[in-house]
Amino acid sequence: MAGGSAGGAPTALRLVLGKRLQELRESAGLSFEEAAQALDVTHATIRRMEKAQVGLKVPYVEKLLRIYGVTDQGEIDAFLSLAREANQPGWWHRYRDVLPDWFSAFVSLESEADQIRAYEPHYVPGLLQTEAYATSVLRAGMPHAPAGEIERLVALRMGRQEVLERKQPPLLWLVLDETVLRRPIGHPHVMRAQISRLIEATALPHVRLQVMPFAAGLHPAMYGPFHLFRFPLPELPDVACAENLVGAAYYDQRDDVSAFREALDRMCAQAAPVHRTEAILSGIRKEI
Repeated sequence: MAGGSAGGAPTALRLVLGKRLQELRESAGLSFEEAAQALDVTHATIRRMEKAQVGLKVPYVEKLLRIYGVTDQGEIDAFLSLAREANQPGWWHRYRDVLPDWFSAFVSLESEADQIRAYEPHYVPGLLQTEAYATSVLRAGMPHAPAGEIERLVALRMGRQEVLERKQPPLLWLVLDETVLRRPIGHPHVMRAQISRLIEATALPHVRLQVMPFAAGLHPAMYGPFHLFRFPLPELPDVACAENLVGAAYYDQRDDVSAFREALDRMCAQAAPVHRTEAILSGIRKEI
């Protein structure tokens, strides 16, 4: 996953199982090539399985477990049961007609994280967008898309927001550049409603919003938007996602993720404190 676009949509469970397969292979003293030879596949297939970039074919997994020295049938059956569960499509699969693979991965990680942190310099992140605001953003970003596709993508975006309504929702901690709040998007009433939505979000115990004011000057994340995901499963590393015009790059190597985390920590220290956010938003809303 590190440094490249994700293929398919890895779930947290699939990432855990891939990591476990890597540990078993290394404990058995086998190389990628040796494991691949046993399955009569390329070494790249083994790499992709371990990085959760492809689905876990149950016959392949069973054979690998035996090659790696797992002899307890109960342990094998339990692993295979988890592999089947990990291969089940998420709720967003019904939007696959409009959902690119790189963003399927994003929605999967977003759905399974227990902490989501982000910096956004351009527009309100999807988890807090109103329907009208989301429609305006998608139309601007996809000027040639038919109306039906935009409607499907808006519906997907609204569906993603249900993660914040779960019994145990993730912590959502966002740093928004002041530009996000002052750039006109849609009719003025669209922006007023969107800022009202953000004000409502500040009252939620699992949402923290901070505004990076113009007056703060330069900061460590001038390069663009990014997200950090943390998961409840201790076997999973944190994952950073940096979007670009045609996709996204996902990073899970410690040094890479640490660079994103340090930048965000510095920005949180520079940005207006959380307790000031509601007043800032209310002031901007009055100006629209």
